[in-house]
Amino acid sequence: MTDQPTIGRFDGRAHLLPVRVYYEDTDFTGLVYHANYVRYFERGRSDFLRAIGIDHTDLLEGEAPMAFVIAALNLTFLRPARIDDALVVRTLYDTVKGPRLLISQTIERDGQVLCRAEVTAVCIHLDGRPRRPTRALVEAVTPWLAKAGDAG
Repeated sequence: MTDQPTIGRFDGRAHLLPVRVYYEDTDFTGLVYHANYVRYFERGRSDFLRAIGIDHTDLLEGEAPMAFVIAALNLTFLRPARIDDALVVRTLYDTVKGPRLLISQTIERDGQVLCRAEVTAVCIHLDGRPRRPTRALVEAVTPWLAKAGDAG
């Protein structure tokens, strides 16, 4: 056993991150509060990058510092998650277009999709201007990107 938190694992192109629903994640009805799905999706995207060797701290402290902002986030809620649920955040980095990374994500319970997200993340300079991702980031992500006809 390790005291380190999991960064998840890969299943094909998909990164899978287990997430447990705690009391603090729920609203007065006992269901996961809608904004917390955004937090789970963020963890999935970050741990995908961490799992392929890209660390946010290194991006900030690199020769050409950069960060990410979310330019578009489209959520579709299908079923509620509840306290104590064991969820899986499934993350697929689909493509890199200039400064944009297009990402598809789902949150699942026992293989059933509860929520879907289509995300556009944009690489930025620290002053907020868009920039192309670093060569190291592109090289690390490229093997995981969708290929023509690839369903993930």
